[in-house]
Amino acid sequence: MSDRERPTFPMERGRPKATLVVAEPDREALLRWVQRRSSSNGLAQRARIVLRCSEGVTNVAVARELRITNATVGKWRQRFIARGVAGLLDEPRCGAPRRITDEQVETVVVRTLETMPPAATHWSTRRMAARSGLSHASVRRIWRAFGLQPHRVERFKLSSDPQLVEKVRDIVGLYFHPPAHALVLCVDEKSQIQALDRTQPILPMAPGMPERRTHDYRRHGTTSLFAALDIATGKVIGQLHRRHRCSEFRQFLDRIDQAVPAALDVHLICDNYATHKTPTIQRWLAAHPR
Repeated sequence: MSDRERPTFPMERGRPKATLVVAEPDREALLRWVQRRSSSNGLAQRARIVLRCSEGVTNVAVARELRITNATVGKWRQRFIARGVAGLLDEPRCGAPRRITDEQVETVVVRTLETMPPAATHWSTRRMAARSGLSHASVRRIWRAFGLQPHRVERFKLSSDPQLVEKVRDIVGLYFHPPAHALVLCVDEKSQIQALDRTQPILPMAPGMPERRTHDYRRHGTTSLFAALDIATGKVIGQLHRRHRCSEFRQFLDRIDQAVPAALDVHLICDNYATHKTPTIQRWLAAHPR
């Protein structure tokens, strides 16, 4: 480019500016900040200021081009000369002063763990806020920080069976490593299932309209579902009965015996329900040794 074709920039007044030199790695980083969509507007603008100044454009021309003040251009130019790319980043801020003391946090945690609210089953954020003098949002943050969830309740059961560990190992071993030429079935009953029917036929789904059914229904009594889950395939052997006595359970065992191929041994895993241990069931098991 000849001197006649070289662009000219307006002359600046005042003290001469320090030379701004951008190394190639820094230039690549500045270009990424300008082109990346996730960059903040402020960071992208600072990168543009430095890139334009490195091309020899005056502060006045850069300010006019980016529609900012001369002071802003000079500020970030000096920051880059003094500290490089790191000088364009926002400095960490301390934020607003903390208003909740350690004593208040301790009071909320201790009260949550060791007390119960009057006329209620558990603490809520608003009840605790009214009691502690904090906002319910602050109580929620304290609970989240300490992993407290007063609204949740989990159940547990301690077994008095002295052979519990051996039985658990036996059952888990069957689930994870079933024997060859054998079928492992998990057996259980679901009683008191209500047999309900709608008073009108169900209207099927149509374009732009979901399936519709009446809000009222007719009762047809209750039924009991006996089911055996094959854990390897997910197949279920099921049978419905009006009641769930040992006689119905024996009929269900007959159903399992018919459904499972004769070449396979059968391992049934079921709970300690009384109907599973009656003499009738014991005799049936003795007659079907597989």
